Amino acid sequence: MVNLVKVGNEKDFGKVAAYIVSSLVQTSPRCVLGLATGGTPVGLYKELIEIYNQGVITFEKVKTYNLDEYVGLPSDHPASYRTFMNEHLFNHIDILPENTHVPDGQAADPDQECQRYDEMLSEAVIDLQVLGIGHNGHIGFNEPDDQLTPGTHVVDLLPQTREANARYFNSIDEVPQRAITMGVGSIMKARQILLMVRGADKADIIHRALTGPITTLCPASLLQLHPNVTVLMDAEAGRLFQQ
Repeated sequence: MVNLVKVGNEKDFGKVAAYIVSSLVQTSPRCVLGLATGGTPVGLYKELIEIYNQGVITFEKVKTYNLDEYVGLPSDHPASYRTFMNEHLFNHIDILPENTHVPDGQAADPDQECQRYDEMLSEAVIDLQVLGIGHNGHIGFNEPDDQLTPGTHVVDLLPQTREANARYFNSIDEVPQRAITMGVGSIMKARQILLMVRGADKADIIHRALTGPITTLCPASLLQLHPNVTVLMDAEAGRLFQQ
């Protein structure tokens, strides 16, 4: 079941997302969170830090698993997703470092790293998975294709995806061509999914993902099959949906 939630401004966008996540943390202190990176969830993480600083929640027993990481980037690279998570959330709350998991993009054998990550995921059911959506309908780094890999795997990033992420690098030439990503099968095993969508440039793809045919050529469309999805949209992203 897909539940659509529209908010009017960016501040409320982050607050509503943080309410959903913090409510789970408060009622289930040992919950497992699946986390995403990029510009969309920044407001969520900012609000979670504020709620934590108010003493409302603790992350001391929470475990997290991130969706993806670039292949070849050291964990301390400014554009790595480990750095992103440290700077936007982990360094500002009381979560234990050993409870935060991000694929190792510098692993000598990326395929073996995928297997290691999958083994961890098989032992930890994700209670709430935070997602964004790419302009081509990708979730995580699961790009449109004739078939999708269910488990963690190495993916060749499409030019459109690399262009969208070039703003985090000095030039598009620096954007890695491959990434490790959690598979769609792992994403779909989460008990609850929070899909966050912002901006007019995402209006067409989110409408297609939620109302069009379910197809691997639009990976986000598979979320129509999940029993518990909340889609949080700002007014621009949700403009094609009737009030």
